[in-house]
Amino acid sequence: MSAEKLDALFGDLRDADNPVGHAAILAADERHEMLAEGERLLDAYGMNAEFVPAAYGGRLVRADRLAEVQRAVWRHDPCLGLGYGFSSLLGSVNIWSAGTHEQRTKAAEILLGGGRIAVVFHELDHGNDFAHAECAAVPSDGGWRLTGRKETVANLRRAEAMVLFARTSEVAGSRSHSQFFLTRAELPADRVLDLPRFPTSGLNGVQLGGLRFTDCPVPGTAMLGRPGQGIENALRAFQLSRAVLPASVLGSLDTALRLALECVHERRLYGGFAADLPYVRAVLARVFADLLAIDAFCGVGLRALHLAPEATLYAPAVKYLTSRILMEAFEDLRAVMGAQGYLREGSYAMFQKLLRDAAPAAFSHISLSACLVLILPQLPRLARKSWLADQAAARQLFDLDADLPPLDFDRLAVGMPSGDGLIGVLAETAERESAGSPVGRFAVRFRDEVLALRDQCAALAPSDLTIGASPEAYAVAGRYTVLLAAAAALAVWRGDDRQQEAALLGILDRLSGRLGGAPVLTPDERASAEQALFDIAVERFQDRRLLDLSARRVSG
Repeated sequence: MSAEKLDALFGDLRDADNPVGHAAILAADERHEMLAEGERLLDAYGMNAEFVPAAYGGRLVRADRLAEVQRAVWRHDPCLGLGYGFSSLLGSVNIWSAGTHEQRTKAAEILLGGGRIAVVFHELDHGNDFAHAECAAVPSDGGWRLTGRKETVANLRRAEAMVLFARTSEVAGSRSHSQFFLTRAELPADRVLDLPRFPTSGLNGVQLGGLRFTDCPVPGTAMLGRPGQGIENALRAFQLSRAVLPASVLGSLDTALRLALECVHERRLYGGFAADLPYVRAVLARVFADLLAIDAFCGVGLRALHLAPEATLYAPAVKYLTSRILMEAFEDLRAVMGAQGYLREGSYAMFQKLLRDAAPAAFSHISLSACLVLILPQLPRLARKSWLADQAAARQLFDLDADLPPLDFDRLAVGMPSGDGLIGVLAETAERESAGSPVGRFAVRFRDEVLALRDQCAALAPSDLTIGASPEAYAVAGRYTVLLAAAAALAVWRGDDRQQEAALLGILDRLSGRLGGAPVLTPDERASAEQALFDIAVERFQDRRLLDLSARRVSG
């Protein structure tokens, strides 16, 4: 199975008679329902097998291939992307990385049998502050007794099983919580109450539910790992999900940009077409550059899970920066779509649904500030020992088409990385490229930013390495993610002759702009790069090709 096969099953989304086309997707969204025909299509494809490691009968071998298949779903309908199966991935990763052979076998049987596994972590009073979650399990007769609430959980009523996060100790610290892998059949019905569905402004078809447990018995064999390992287990699992989710949501931006390209070539303004206006062309070119930047950064982050799983900062950096870029890109597109970006009927109604769905999807699972909190404590040591001292990461990390060893869940790590090969790319590029060339000037700009950031990291106070860090400290971590993305783009383009330099210049110009300071490109250089980007995007759109790095032809 492959993304190409999945695209063929979905067919032409513009066909009004297509039962999984845009018209059907929008109708289901208005009813606040999941698209039933879409779920049947994914059943026939065997989507759940994508979430199960090959050793347990599934197709999960490579993180990037998983993301590629998921991107195809999110490109068609984010509700199907999250509501059909991605929530099962979020839950099951904890089982693959921390469960026993028996627990993994049980999870595989559920998923391969068409079932769902919900990830039951969230409590509205605490959000992503898992260390203060109140839902508690206390020892009882060789098992546990569970009491408390969990809320805003995708697919909770429809799931046959769940991975639940609960307090198992009153002692403060990171060892106070544990995870449990439970089936609904194991829980007495009179001790578990389903809470009403939580309505949302986006992802209308995704059922967000909750549970209230009252002295509910839980088998002792349900615990994942040892007591007190809940936070550690979750952080290891997040390494995969933080990289896969933004790479998947990128599919929604791909569709939105193609809708915008179609719209501006049909919409008449000031005696011509909207696409004739320099401002409109520049905005679309910049969004295209953003899309390519996200794809390159995600691609490197996904490959790092296989080749450098000890590089634990890359996944949260990917999640943080790409989510921000994604939402800003959608807003830029809405500016050129005009009223068509708001209408819930007509040829471009899919755009407003994608916009509404992408916002919660980009920020779901783990907040962006939580990603920065993970990055901040590691920066002073990396700045002192690694930045501009470490060599660039191996070429294999950046060749997005190259083979990879199978994903090893036991190697997913938490804690302090030993080095930073991505930052090493910036120093190497600055030395290799001609200082007068546009790429060389960007490399010097980013290398100088590393030097400035190194000094800022050295000056961080101990309090700035905690959740209570100052806004300035958070900004330091945010700037670091921009440098990682720039390094990823430079290295990916260096090894891929299919990608045009104009696209790279557009990407680096956008990333450099996030750091402030004087522009690197001259006005003429920027205009030339953006015109080239616009032309590439239009050509791909007209040729029915994707706008991501694959440029793969699709049916619609």
